[in-house]
Amino acid sequence: MQHAHRYTRLTALALGITGALALGQVHASGFQLKENSVKAQGRAFAGTGVAAGDTSVVANNPAAMTQFEGTTVQTDVTVIDLNARFEGGGYDLIGRPLTGGDGGEAGDVTPVPAMSLIHKFNNGLTVGAMVSAPFGLKTEYEPGWVGRYYAAKSELKTVDLTLSAAFELVPDHLSVGGGIIWEKAEAELSKTVDFGAILFGQLPPAARPTAPAFARPQGSDGFAKVEGDDTGMGWVIGVNFRPNDKLAIGLSHRSEIDHDLSGTVDWTVPAAVAGGPLGATPLFKDGRALAKLTTPSVTTVSVEYKFNDQFSLLADYAETDWSSLQEIRIDFANPDADSVEHFGWDTTRFMSLGAEYKLNDAWTLRAGYAYDETPTTYATRTPRLPDEDRKWYSIGATWNFSEQLEFSFAYTRIEPDRPQIGIVTPAAQGGQRLFGSYDSNVNLFGASAQYHF
Repeated sequence: MQHAHRYTRLTALALGITGALALGQVHASGFQLKENSVKAQGRAFAGTGVAAGDTSVVANNPAAMTQFEGTTVQTDVTVIDLNARFEGGGYDLIGRPLTGGDGGEAGDVTPVPAMSLIHKFNNGLTVGAMVSAPFGLKTEYEPGWVGRYYAAKSELKTVDLTLSAAFELVPDHLSVGGGIIWEKAEAELSKTVDFGAILFGQLPPAARPTAPAFARPQGSDGFAKVEGDDTGMGWVIGVNFRPNDKLAIGLSHRSEIDHDLSGTVDWTVPAAVAGGPLGATPLFKDGRALAKLTTPSVTTVSVEYKFNDQFSLLADYAETDWSSLQEIRIDFANPDADSVEHFGWDTTRFMSLGAEYKLNDAWTLRAGYAYDETPTTYATRTPRLPDEDRKWYSIGATWNFSEQLEFSFAYTRIEPDRPQIGIVTPAAQGGQRLFGSYDSNVNLFGASAQYHF
């Protein structure tokens, strides 16, 4: 049974809450989402903390809210079309090729909504509220694919409610702001479990050549799913400096948010295994699963320069501090199954440059380019996160339907570098090996409406 104990520790760990930290889709650093503003998307998210007329500053830089007058409401929806297909193969514990296909299209088409509101009082105080999704999305593979022992479905959802306030220290030149963030996080992770490899590992070496089919690697596939959720609190602060009518500089910082994810693990054990000694062990019984998750802090510098009343150039430089994700400790109901997964992620940088051109009173055009780093490396990359450094190419426009109502549209094409996968699992943990690469790209389609009164 010692082999079963050792293997189960890694099995539970690999499909546990740890996976929630490695399932961001390849369009954003780690599992980060930037899609809370269609206007900003049209500029490849350049100038997110200074651009006038975009209520997403409630969460991006509260200090910039003072540029509004009266009350403004904005609704954004971005449809994320992720395309990611695996090319490769692998081997089981005894060197046979892993069976199964390429997993099909691992990506999905997912809408990401956001809604924000800003109101400015006569005394200069400005308040705002925003609902957005700063982290999440999912990957999902076809049943029985070649990498099934590493990932099946990986889904993380976060929803933020941000309440912010801002005040002008020097009217028209310097403002400060801050807000509190309430964040709800939900995770679902699943994978196939090679119970045949577990049984095979318990046999004495002399008996392994004659082991029955169900007690050999890939001979008794089961399944396991972990679900968990939690809420956490954080904060955001910002400064907006406008030395003259042409230049604006913004600085904002979003804090880390700690989560104690609480949920369950659900095992599906094959009949041939359930009727044997493994079926009786509590290591494969449904039960509790707990883990700590910390979403990273983000520091952003935004700049806008207006050459004239028609043309503006904008830029963003952001650092996401993934050092909060050095390891994840999983706590299962059976204390013998607790384990630690090491990630060793570090700070990533996002750099973007964009432009706006006011064509006439009705139309404003946008375009932008960005470069976004990944926190993953070849040594830690898994099918849950086929992530690599990527380039963004964006265009967008705003149509002023009336003095109170406007509509914005944007399209972004994201081209990642080709992610490489190379996983060698120790024999005591199943012995599988998976090698290959991903052919991936992302399309973002955004639409928003803003009403001012």
